[in-house]
Amino acid sequence: MTTVCVVGSGGREHALAHCLALGAEVVVTPGNPGMPASSGERHRITVTDAAPEEIEADLFVIGPEAPLVGGLADRLRAKGRRVFGPCAAGARLEGSKAFMKQVLAAANVPTARFEIFDSVAPALSFLRSLPPPWVVKTDGLAAGKGVLVTTTIEEAEADVEAKLSGAAFGEAGRRIVIEQGLTGTECSVQVLCDGKHVAPLAPARDFKRLEDADRGPNTGGMGAYSPSLEADDDVVDAVLDRAIEPLVGELQRRGIDYRGVLYAGVMLTDEGPMVLEFNVRFGDPEAQVVLPRLADDPVDILAAVAEGNLRDAPRFVADAAVCVVQAAAGYPGVVRHGDEISGLGADGQLADAVPGVTVFHAGTARSAAGRFVTAGGRVLGLTAVAPTLVEARRRAYLATSRVSWPGCRYRTDIAGPAEAGVGAGGPEATAAAAERR
Repeated sequence: MTTVCVVGSGGREHALAHCLALGAEVVVTPGNPGMPASSGERHRITVTDAAPEEIEADLFVIGPEAPLVGGLADRLRAKGRRVFGPCAAGARLEGSKAFMKQVLAAANVPTARFEIFDSVAPALSFLRSLPPPWVVKTDGLAAGKGVLVTTTIEEAEADVEAKLSGAAFGEAGRRIVIEQGLTGTECSVQVLCDGKHVAPLAPARDFKRLEDADRGPNTGGMGAYSPSLEADDDVVDAVLDRAIEPLVGELQRRGIDYRGVLYAGVMLTDEGPMVLEFNVRFGDPEAQVVLPRLADDPVDILAAVAEGNLRDAPRFVADAAVCVVQAAAGYPGVVRHGDEISGLGADGQLADAVPGVTVFHAGTARSAAGRFVTAGGRVLGLTAVAPTLVEARRRAYLATSRVSWPGCRYRTDIAGPAEAGVGAGGPEATAAAAERR
């Protein structure tokens, strides 16, 4: 029996563990208390606090960006392990936004006009030379919250000063990228890369802003749905041709053997797709709606990437998926921990079940009494899979209405704009998926 080690503790890692457990024994480190009871129908999930280097497994899947940037994949490969996740050199695409923009420029990938700064005066001068909207990004990792997009010059100037002073994001913000804002429709395209070849995953749309109608501060993601109606086959092909294939070619020229996920955040403009960012891991919460739609065995797919032997693009079921994220009081700022969560059973799933719904834990703990309590900013992701987007959305929000705690907050418009384009689409692989499950 294949053993897979998933590294991480959030909702993305819970989704990975849950889907991988359909075909393997799964060990998660450090995991979270909602994972063990979420085992697949055939196999089980074990949570441990052991270091990844101490775990014996046939395949390692590294979820978050921080250990990738820190070189965990390199250390595991040095021990002869199969690893899904890029080396530290490749992970710099997310670890340094300045590096990412420089690589895009070298590869002639369309992106916004930008400059890189580590002092206030020249940064403000460049900022004032741009038309609105203005975009200010931390160079380093900031858990998805280091980007300001604003049409108010005073807000942009204050953000520049706060970041470069270290007041906003510490060392991660002492170097910044200022970009000219782009207008259009935002979407994300995720692909698998085995170092040479790429294969697209099902498109998904995420919702970064905290509040309905894309108001409020940026977050790590308040929900998602798949398939994305914004990113059809033509859009995916254009992103592959204009952005991802040239990027992979540039990485090869630099001697970087990239094996894992490449996540392109893209703005669909009148001039075509323009890259906003590249991430080096599955999106969160996009993973919670893309992975449950896989029709093929994810163990085989991720192992092929790790081995540099990706032959075919993965297939996806025709069903749609919607994930609604529930966040703690104070998110994305200083969050409150320890609020008791009602509506979950002893296994962390819905006490009053909704068909097709899985609860992915992102920031939970157990109290001394054994009950689930909040222990992070994004606490739960409630994902529904159904034959249509409308039905998946209905089930996701029905499930959300059954779970609560003091100060719980969530958006009410996840997948709402897409309802007019009802339908799940995608390859006809439902029968294959049903057989695998």
